[in-house]
Amino acid sequence: MPRTRKLRLRRPAPAVVFAALGDETRLALVARLAAGEAQSITELTRNTRLTRQAITKHLRVLERAGMVRCVRAGRESRFELDPHPLSEIEEYVQRVSREWDAALARLKAFIEE
Repeated sequence: MPRTRKLRLRRPAPAVVFAALGDETRLALVARLAAGEAQSITELTRNTRLTRQAITKHLRVLERAGMVRCVRAGRESRFELDPHPLSEIEEYVQRVSREWDAALARLKAFIEE
């Protein structure tokens, strides 16, 4: 039975998730993991110019941001996407958008008075 690394009880701040997604390679890894099943480092390295070490480094950043988790099956490590931080980011962006909309409405009302 696969083992999952211990989950953190506390989610990372939005800035940590944004920072993790601020790299083109990590965005590509998230897209690959979002498209299907958990994948090994070897599978994630396939068809790229990156080394296993480079992929591992990027996966660790995504793991610290809570977007990727490592599942062990025997000696093999497979990585899978955890979409919850992305949902939380979506909620955060929507909240900030509503705040900006409200601020712009107040500014418009002030100017039009």
